[in-house]
Amino acid sequence: MPEWLASPKMWGDIFVVGAPIAEKILRPALVYVFLVVALRVFGKRELAQLNPFDLVVLLSLSNTVQNAIIGNDNSLSGGLIGAFSLLALNYLVVRFLFRHRRLDEILEGAPTVMIDHGCVNQGALAKELLTTAELMTVLHRQGFETVEEVERCVLEPGGTFDIKGISPPLEKLNHEEIMRALKDLSTRLDALTQARGPA
Repeated sequence: MPEWLASPKMWGDIFVVGAPIAEKILRPALVYVFLVVALRVFGKRELAQLNPFDLVVLLSLSNTVQNAIIGNDNSLSGGLIGAFSLLALNYLVVRFLFRHRRLDEILEGAPTVMIDHGCVNQGALAKELLTTAELMTVLHRQGFETVEEVERCVLEPGGTFDIKGISPPLEKLNHEEIMRALKDLSTRLDALTQARGPA
């Protein structure tokens, strides 16, 4: 057996927890609560990741709280205990909120209507700190060219956009209108031709 594989120090560094287990459970729980509250306070746009700044914040946030979660312990066991604590806490919170829908709505917040019947809600944009350009980027990703094509656009508490286009689309309405006009013109032409009689 190789000497490094038989080293008790290596196995100790991997499996011996460097902090009390209660601390390893409490640290992730406190960070979890802080992040849930902070993301709720700072709005839905962080979760929507509408620009590079939001993405940088989320990536940096995970790195920033890493030491707060694991403390001075770099052992595998300590990391697994911390990860398990986070997963268990999240499972319990989600299960609790599933049974208490009203509390879930209060904690998550309400959806925000950004566009209604083709009109942008400027108050909602200001409330969520969104620019018109960012909203248009979201619409373009979903295949809409203009705001007028959108019946309703809602920013959900989880940071996703629920977009419903005008039904039927404007292009289809315009096409049908042109076809009706052509049919009407053809009918009048036929009537005019019959009224004049054979040439």
